[in-house]
Amino acid sequence: MTILQWFIFFLVLQVVHYLGTWKLYEKAGRKSWEAAIPVYNAIVLMKIINRPTWWTALLFVPIVNLIMFIIVWVETLRSFGKNSTKDTILGVATLGFYIYYINYFENVEYKRDRSLVATSKSGDTISSLLFAIIVATLVHGYVLQPFNIPTSSLEKSLLVGDFLFVSKFHYGARTPKTAIALPMVHDSIPFIKTKSYLNFPQLPSFRFPGLQAIKRNDIVVFNWPADTVYMFRDPSGRHIDKPLDKRSNYVKRCQGIPGDNLSIKNGDVYINNKRLILPERAKPQYSYTIITDGSNLDAKYIIEDLQITDGIYPTGPNKYVFAAVTEDAAKKLKQIPAIKSIVRNNSTEPDHRLFPHNQNWSQDNYGPIYIPEAGKTVALNKESLPFYRRLITVYEGNKLEEKGGQIYINDKPVVNYTFQQDYYWMMGDNRHNSEDSRYWGFVPFDHVVGKPVFIWFSLDPNLPWSQALDKIRWNRLFCTVGGDGQPTSYFKYFLILLVGWFGFDFFRKRKKA
Repeated sequence: MTILQWFIFFLVLQVVHYLGTWKLYEKAGRKSWEAAIPVYNAIVLMKIINRPTWWTALLFVPIVNLIMFIIVWVETLRSFGKNSTKDTILGVATLGFYIYYINYFENVEYKRDRSLVATSKSGDTISSLLFAIIVATLVHGYVLQPFNIPTSSLEKSLLVGDFLFVSKFHYGARTPKTAIALPMVHDSIPFIKTKSYLNFPQLPSFRFPGLQAIKRNDIVVFNWPADTVYMFRDPSGRHIDKPLDKRSNYVKRCQGIPGDNLSIKNGDVYINNKRLILPERAKPQYSYTIITDGSNLDAKYIIEDLQITDGIYPTGPNKYVFAAVTEDAAKKLKQIPAIKSIVRNNSTEPDHRLFPHNQNWSQDNYGPIYIPEAGKTVALNKESLPFYRRLITVYEGNKLEEKGGQIYINDKPVVNYTFQQDYYWMMGDNRHNSEDSRYWGFVPFDHVVGKPVFIWFSLDPNLPWSQALDKIRWNRLFCTVGGDGQPTSYFKYFLILLVGWFGFDFFRKRKKA
């Protein structure tokens, strides 16, 4: 829906509200016209139902307002003496239109000084639960979102089984595009695995100012631009077009920012012809070909000490491919007497699965490629169009056609194009086992979700729950994701603070008693 369509829809809602409540406004001692003025009518309604004025703001927060509408319907009915379970069910089941019946066909009396305390334990529980959901939805949508690492593309920095908190405010929180969805649920409902949202209507979305810009080497959570999968890693292969904010959440390391010229040479990333230096915590991994003398390798040492857990594949007599090995681990492998040679694999064969699918580039030798920057103009021609077609049409909403060797945008002939937003280049540290920008291209800024800041829990997926104490990665609990130096667990400090708080609370209550 366009902004004009939303404005018309908003006005229609005001008319619906006025027609269903104007008599009730009069019975509450207000003027009937007050029910017709947008926003002001909601402020007056809060006074009628004896609720704080700031509730009005919650009516305009997407997803949260779905819960607030239910609360306001019920509170309106109770303000006019409709307190029974039957009235509550009718108010909710009819999406508030039961209030029309009360407005026109029942001679109700306004309860000016009604008690705001729930008259039953179940009512009190439901009220508390609804407001807990509202608070949690606001935090989830605009402050911090929990996130689980599903793949090994950032192995060593972030592990499969890590549970993170992702900051929405570092890069600026987005308002939702999807207007009707379950709160705190992404694209599918847990356990029953059905869609958690409606595609229509879609809201115009904007981003609040952020604390910082995305920098090279930042780990970023974003909505996967190429996502049309029904559910993440769905084995059935079902596909569906998803709204932007309901596309699968990916986490990668930003290797290129707007305005960069990026290339990959023998597996190393270069920005503007200078090799990109990764932070200390980043541990890039590559696949290696190993040739042994026929002796058995010490699997325990390789898996537990060298932490090579992402695949060892025999490819011939005494020949193996180790799928994900850091440079430090490769040096230690060379010292094993049974290993005769170890060579890092460097792909040079053209791979047309790689973006933009028409270059003779490989996974380890790629580019150069320009990363678009908002406000910057590029020439459009037969050679450059494959790089920018999706940006111009899908991400920036233009009509693009080619006629007689001429490029047309929105029915006008063009020879260049000016980008409307910034784009980024996201890659995994596990370079030979990461589906990233090399395969599907640029990440628009409006797809950025947030910045991972904290690992609050971590489980080793390779161990059974019968080994629960070993399954929990204790050294990763309460670790920061970014920062200098190696990750440090702050779990013991959390426990000290927790014990201190309970001790303080115990003695405070004892002293008060």
